[in-house]
Amino acid sequence: MSPHDHPALVGLRVLERGWLSSNNVLIHAQGDDAGAVLIDSGHVVHAEQTVALVTHALQGAPLARIVNTHLHSDHCGGNASLQRAFGAPVFVPPGQADAVRRWDEVALSYAPTGQRCERFSIAGTLSPGEVLHAGGRQFDVLAAPGHDPESVVLFDARHGLLISADALWENGFGVVFPELEGEQAFDDVAAVLDMIERLPVALVVPGHGGVFSDVPAALARARSRLAAFVNDPQRHARYAAKVLLSYHLMEVQGETLAQLRAWIARTSLFSTVWGRVGRAESETPADWGEALVGELVASGAALRAGDRVLAA
Repeated sequence: MSPHDHPALVGLRVLERGWLSSNNVLIHAQGDDAGAVLIDSGHVVHAEQTVALVTHALQGAPLARIVNTHLHSDHCGGNASLQRAFGAPVFVPPGQADAVRRWDEVALSYAPTGQRCERFSIAGTLSPGEVLHAGGRQFDVLAAPGHDPESVVLFDARHGLLISADALWENGFGVVFPELEGEQAFDDVAAVLDMIERLPVALVVPGHGGVFSDVPAALARARSRLAAFVNDPQRHARYAAKVLLSYHLMEVQGETLAQLRAWIARTSLFSTVWGRVGRAESETPADWGEALVGELVASGAALRAGDRVLAA
């Protein structure tokens, strides 16, 4: 049986996206529900596509609410377009609600990471300890710090369904961003993995990648990856720098090397990581970034076409 045919997904539609945009989970309305609920909305670059996918999945039904597991640009970049298309209110974890209201792009990470996100408004928050009622289901809202200090995951105990955001993928988890700023967060990742192991999870819908049911194997891979990062934090930082580069290339699709170096020079988080890891290898963040681009090209994760660097 394909994971997408799993009985835990009855009444749900998983829109699996590429790595620039997070997966979107549409929970269809049941009974007296005012409409469907969408979990996460992808990146702004794909916003038009997101609206089209959600429109098709709704089949004329209303969209009652948008919920974000966290506010990285690849999970909430479609919010504004969906609000315009459907008038749906947005609910977010509480930790950054004030930053959204002020639209503080530094606090929201978009400026430091050099990523784009269209401004959206919020109607309220969804806090750990609360229950999200959607599609005739009850999803426990659980804190999942590590990748992002404010992230939550959603667990439907009756069906054993975990919407895990970037806390657990089939082959790992998201970059542990607080570690890049010198804050200890690997222990948070471990604690969240332990929490997931204690839950009676039958099926996981991750923030990126395919739906999966072999949770013990995924947890084992995640713990192995975490142990490698704990033993060598510079390895994690170097991996994170490549992720920043890869996401930027996916966002713009391609740039000249000079344009890419200029983006690196003005992206403060990249400079922070260079200061922690790359300073011994290169004189400037842009020089280090260019060397990392060479590694991405050599591994097939990016392409070179003359003076242009392209997303693979």
